[in-house]
Amino acid sequence: MRDRVRARLVGSARRLRRLERRELAEFGRWIENTDNLIHLTILFVVPALLALVTLLSNATTELSFLLFPPLASGTYTLFADPEGRYASPTKFVVGLTVGALCGWAALSIFSAAYGVTIAELGLRPESAALSVFMTGGVTWLLDVEEPSSFSTALLILVTDQARPSEYVITVVLGSVIVATAFAIWRDEFYEERAHYLYGTTYGDDHVLVPMRGDTAEATAMFGARLAAAHDAGKVVLLDIVDDDRVAAAERAILEGETPPESVASIEDQIAGRDDSEDAADNGAGDVNTVDAADVENDGEGLTDEAARRATAESASRLEAHAATIRTRVGVPCEVVVASGDPGQATIDTARTTNCDLIVTPYEADHGSLSPFVRTVFRGPYDAITFRSTTGTQRWKRILVTVSRPGDTAHAMIDFASRLAGRSGNVSVCTCISDEVERRPAETRLANLVETVDCSIETRVARADIRDFIQSNAGAYDLVVLGSSGERSTASRFIAPPTFERLRDVDCDVAVVDRGSL
Repeated sequence: MRDRVRARLVGSARRLRRLERRELAEFGRWIENTDNLIHLTILFVVPALLALVTLLSNATTELSFLLFPPLASGTYTLFADPEGRYASPTKFVVGLTVGALCGWAALSIFSAAYGVTIAELGLRPESAALSVFMTGGVTWLLDVEEPSSFSTALLILVTDQARPSEYVITVVLGSVIVATAFAIWRDEFYEERAHYLYGTTYGDDHVLVPMRGDTAEATAMFGARLAAAHDAGKVVLLDIVDDDRVAAAERAILEGETPPESVASIEDQIAGRDDSEDAADNGAGDVNTVDAADVENDGEGLTDEAARRATAESASRLEAHAATIRTRVGVPCEVVVASGDPGQATIDTARTTNCDLIVTPYEADHGSLSPFVRTVFRGPYDAITFRSTTGTQRWKRILVTVSRPGDTAHAMIDFASRLAGRSGNVSVCTCISDEVERRPAETRLANLVETVDCSIETRVARADIRDFIQSNAGAYDLVVLGSSGERSTASRFIAPPTFERLRDVDCDVAVVDRGSL
């Protein structure tokens, strides 16, 4: 009884940890959206800053309320649009201060004109008009226009219980505190958010490439270019030995065919008959073998011998591709031979080889993705299915199409910038249906690309996305699209993903899918 209770507690704890990891991962992807990051900052940072100003201004409690309206609105303006027209710490401080000084000057002018003190003057329409007029003129001449400066210009007119000079000093100190905090946040975090928040900028550098189909070699080179962009990058080439290959090897053995020397050497390594020095001489030191069926290779029986020969042939073929990648790209490359269901074996191999990105050749089944690619997309790893049509092995002009901001959009742009490098060009495009959508679309694209360190442009096209790609694909080496994996099944049925509707395109196509959580 006690053991059963302990087992249930342990199982519940594991489920809670899995749930916690899942929620944290979902939050991480949610906050990759720049709009969400800004709203979260406003929700928590702005109140904290105002609380700090309140703490420091408690010595003059009669001024606190009059200080907060312009300070709160100005702080929101700074953080809500960190790259906007009013996102300048200098303008923020000088603008608020100029407004307070202009209001003080207006009070002084009319108190002298009427021969009364400032406290006796009261709130007069003419002083309010002059205060706003002077604020607008001075901020315009000094190029420090700040909406909140008009608030300080007017609020100083009602400082009945305190000297205007105290209000000006409080405005200066409060605005300096806020501006300093904003400058630190923007320079140290917001501008560097790709490093802190975007998973692909520090991950997705161990790339697994299942070598399937006629475009496997081009796909492997594509994956190698992605991995080479990071210092810790590596490529793992995967081949899966199925029953047909084993049967072919059996026939070859029965017919007395002798395997090539390289295949025989690797076959000996698999059987455990090679020492490490011979294996190194044959260039097979990076060969790993994975047996999903956990078959015992004891060297007895026709089937076992055929399986070893099929594995050796696959390893030899992979090693030839790996040598090419090491030479041309200069990135470490390993080879793995597996057996079992192709989709599950690919996911299992990614886990055992510590890969975080799977790049597979594009496979279609009646216009939609093949079961193998769908299995990979449903897996826990980021994945790209690559359709090679041109045979190129370098991609310097890349078009990225995004429909909405988020983690997938950032991943696509990051992958494109890796391939293009500093000498290439990346275009990030979104399509709209009405002209009124243009300005919001331009802002979304600007938020997406401002952290990318390469030559990049943004394009907003009023056109259907498929028509736009087919019209412009000839000017690019590669088009990068999302898999639409976040859409519901019904939505995908009514409006199939863009990549499924593309037919003849004059460039290569890469479809990006973020791994399931």
